[in-house]
Amino acid sequence: MKTKILKATALTLAVVLILGVLIFANSLLGNPLSKAIARKTAEDYVAQTYKDTDYELTDVYYELKDGYYHATVKSESSIDTSFELWINGFGKLKHDNYDYFVTSGWNTALRIDLDYRNTTKALFESSTFPYNAHVAYGELMFVAEENKDAPSVVDYAFITNELTIDAYYNASELGKSSGKLTVYVDDEHVSVERMAEILLGIRECFDEAGVGFYAIDCVLEYPQVEGSNYEYGQIEVVEFLYSDIYEDGLVERVTEANEAAKVFFGTNKEDSIE
Repeated sequence: MKTKILKATALTLAVVLILGVLIFANSLLGNPLSKAIARKTAEDYVAQTYKDTDYELTDVYYELKDGYYHATVKSESSIDTSFELWINGFGKLKHDNYDYFVTSGWNTALRIDLDYRNTTKALFESSTFPYNAHVAYGELMFVAEENKDAPSVVDYAFITNELTIDAYYNASELGKSSGKLTVYVDDEHVSVERMAEILLGIRECFDEAGVGFYAIDCVLEYPQVEGSNYEYGQIEVVEFLYSDIYEDGLVERVTEANEAAKVFFGTNKEDSIE
């Protein structure tokens, strides 16, 4: 009798354990049946909602963060047409982000921004770039029409709604009105005079390459060498305009910008180099 009870208990525990593993795995990866149902929902939805297009379902995957199956839809003929459908495990469509990514111009903006990032990356990593920059990248500033007046949005951000889907844009040229560089330079000399020299050098480098930018965030600091005493001190300029990078009075403009950065970030005066 005891043996039967023990066997029944063990079997019950095994079933509970297996069910627990299956539930845990489902929460992480989803399950084949729900995925198949989600795929069918996505296929039917695309066929009905986007008829007479070449939109194709390219992937269905489970997203742990939100608990939905995401169906990726793309177009063979449109480089900027890519969006996702969110579907629950029972096959109910919860969200279609076509308008957010395609109609709004956001996919187009991402494409142009990637072009600009790759172009500036090549410049910063070139053997001809004269400074030791441990952080250096460029980005195009974009914003949706409805968010353009938000406090955190720079006034030179390009409105995504004004972009034309699939159109060619010269990212280097667009950088003149909406491009921003972020550069952290290590140097043995940290002073406003040295920062002024570096800004002039960066401008010259980008001018020669024909790559525009509208503003730059730049930090000049001492190199961090392992095993040595690290000397702290930095010069920083934030949203420093390309149009302000010229020799006459540049040291004074850098000094003013550095002071403004210290106030903005709450840096103690003794932490920076005058």
